[in-house]
Amino acid sequence: MDANEPRKLKFIGCEIIYREACLLAARSPRAVDLQFLRKGLHELETAEMLATVQAAVDQVGDEYEAAILGYARCSDGVVGLTAGDVPVVVPRAHDCITFLFGGRAAYREYFDAHPGTYYRSTGWLERGGGDGAEADKQAGGLGAAQSYEQLVEKYGKDNADFIARTMGAWTANYDNLCYLEMGVCDERPFVEAARTEAGERGWGFDHRPGDWTLLEKLFFGRWDEDFVILRPGEKLVARNDDRVLDASR
Repeated sequence: MDANEPRKLKFIGCEIIYREACLLAARSPRAVDLQFLRKGLHELETAEMLATVQAAVDQVGDEYEAAILGYARCSDGVVGLTAGDVPVVVPRAHDCITFLFGGRAAYREYFDAHPGTYYRSTGWLERGGGDGAEADKQAGGLGAAQSYEQLVEKYGKDNADFIARTMGAWTANYDNLCYLEMGVCDERPFVEAARTEAGERGWGFDHRPGDWTLLEKLFFGRWDEDFVILRPGEKLVARNDDRVLDASR
């Protein structure tokens, strides 16, 4: 390989964004190898999820320029992740819904205007569950057992307010369903399935285009302030502010 030729990227991510990741790997100017971990990781205890993702990261060899992570903070399931021989690039986001909105600001704007919204996409319909555990993850994945004071202590007031608005008996949290269409295929059957689900639950329905901005930057190597880059030996830490995640020795 020419010394000036960029090395490959290794994607390690959740199968919820399977179609999006495959499409971006095909379009990327970089060579990207893909590794998907099962959606069910979100239902594991935090330590188990971290151990599974860490094991995948530890297997990335130095033939790769970096490992790019298709996970967000995800209920702190990747907090504590440590880069091994190669850097690890992690989007600054609370959950994968942020990926489909194109970034934190757009997701926050929509959430603030539609706080009782449940989200669907091709991945959530093909590989999601549809039960309360899945809904809990969409609401921040933090469970309804923690008090507001505990949430403030652990995540800061702004994040605690965000979480508290979506906690409780999961079906009572929602009155709207939003389908995010990314254009990865003929999504009409998925849209109609989501519309039917909303009707059966007595919810409103919103169908809106997704935004590729954040995922494109991840796959195309345009890693700006929307990403944490863990250098070898650095650890991923949570932040209770808009940065969400950061690196630490």
